[in-house]
Amino acid sequence: MNINMGKVKERFKEEGYKLTTQRRAILNVIIENHDKHLNPEEIYNIVKMKYPEIGIATVYRTLQLLEKLNIIYRLNFDDGYNRYELNHDSEGHHHHHLICLKCGKVMEVELDLLENLENEIESENDFKIVDHNVKFFGYCIDCQ
Repeated sequence: MNINMGKVKERFKEEGYKLTTQRRAILNVIIENHDKHLNPEEIYNIVKMKYPEIGIATVYRTLQLLEKLNIIYRLNFDDGYNRYELNHDSEGHHHHHLICLKCGKVMEVELDLLENLENEIESENDFKIVDHNVKFFGYCIDCQ
């Protein structure tokens, strides 16, 4: 997964922040594990291996900052955890997720067939939709 660190650094600078070593390490964990939708504790445990002095509070604050800067996106799969992924969609729409009810595996679905439905909802309700989030719950191939 490629991300332009120059643009990330510029985004930090525009908002008056620095991309510190610890912040970069946390972002790198999210990038390197983009397919796993890690929660803060999982991110902390991975970062701690390379930076043992880092605190869990730093991870939480950095995740909040990365979300505020629109670099990452917070997800909730109704399992009691917030999870994070890169926000690389410029139009504000996010892909959808398949969530296994048995093992908890999360798979991404890039197919988005909701554009026509959104247009209809907007016109019928005089409402401007800026985003949507769809989660499908079921059983993965290994748990069926």
